Amino acid sequence: MLREKLKDYNIILASGSPRRQAFFKELDIDFAINVKEVNEVFSEQLKRTQITDYLSQLKASAFSNLNENDILITSDTIVWHNQKALGKPKNAEEAKEMLQNLSGQMHEVITSVCFTSKNFQKTVHDVTQVWFKKLTDAEIDYYINNYKPFDKAGSYGIQEWIGYIGIEKIEGCYFNVMGLPTRLVYKTLTEIAKR
Repeated sequence: MLREKLKDYNIILASGSPRRQAFFKELDIDFAINVKEVNEVFSEQLKRTQITDYLSQLKASAFSNLNENDILITSDTIVWHNQKALGKPKNAEEAKEMLQNLSGQMHEVITSVCFTSKNFQKTVHDVTQVWFKKLTDAEIDYYINNYKPFDKAGSYGIQEWIGYIGIEKIEGCYFNVMGLPTRLVYKTLTEIAKR
């Protein structure tokens, strides 16, 4: 459906995330992948959606020569807990500390998606609230040892074992917790196609 509407555009997904790439395939969108390394540093003054908006726009700024019909899509996800952004853990110790902090608590998963063309830029974001049960150290260790969640914000994937056994409830978009608010992407691309 969207493929036909976007037939005059080149969609460029600037993400190395296998989950985001899979979502675009499932949305039935033709796209190319082009990833550029960006130093993801942000001011401590930024909070919640300001962080992900800024980082998704920062990733877009690495691309300077867009063609007339290109639409570049960049994205960033953080876990927001206790007034702090949790990114990806550097090692098992950091992953364990993050999961111990999330255990028995509610946190927010925030994703921003930035759509950039030669003529415009639009950024959208989504926030999902996630509640973890009280996790035991044995459960946390098992998950880290078997699933190695070092490429995931907040040290977990909701679609993995820890999500099956640990998440009591969520409010908001499930797919946002996996790294892409798919309905927002669909809605925004539909609006862009009507321009």
